[in-house]
Amino acid sequence: MALEYTGSIVLEVNSTEVEVTEFSPRETTGKKLVKTMNSAARAKGYTQGIATWELSITAVVPVDQNINWAKIAGAKLTQYPLTGGKRTTYQDVFVTEVGEQYTVDNEARINISAFALNKIEE
Repeated sequence: MALEYTGSIVLEVNSTEVEVTEFSPRETTGKKLVKTMNSAARAKGYTQGIATWELSITAVVPVDQNINWAKIAGAKLTQYPLTGGKRTTYQDVFVTEVGEQYTVDNEARINISAFALNKIEE
């Protein structure tokens, strides 16, 4: 059985594509445990909540682009498969935290914590 791997990941900000070097998405289902008083002395169920997608992104800082990272809102982040397969897109990405990183290889990177309002597989 041949395995397929995820290819490049691109963050699109105001029609500018930014190369992503590290990406860690985390989905929270929004479900919560409901504790009730009952004779079994255990929880009886859960409530449906609102799903959220928290994204941790490290991107290369483009030299020729002046992006205000802290004010990013409404951006799109797409994972492209290496061969065939479906793309995964996070829509309406907005930034909550920004940090800078410099490496020994003289490469400036930006660390971003963000949320997405929607996730779709295309």
